[in-house]
Amino acid sequence: MKSKKTIIFPKYQEVMSRLGENIKLARKRRKLTTMQVSERAGIDRTTLYKIEKGDSKVSIGSYFNVLRVLGLQDDFLKLAADDEFGRKLQDLDLI
Repeated sequence: MKSKKTIIFPKYQEVMSRLGENIKLARKRRKLTTMQVSERAGIDRTTLYKIEKGDSKVSIGSYFNVLRVLGLQDDFLKLAADDEFGRKLQDLDLI
């Protein structure tokens, strides 16, 4: 069975690129090499390069492991934490 190809529209790819850049800056601030981070995260160095570029084809687990190595694993919990739109929809049902 063929897997579906994930499509990220260009304006949303910018979000992924910014995430990758933030991860790269966090690594550099900690003075960690790509080899150190990739080994500690249990991923190939090529995968780390893709993460730092914001590649959407890399698994979310790999992103999490890199954040864990950088001590930023709690930031992962911030993803989709504030569902303002969902609360507004829910409130409309209550009226």
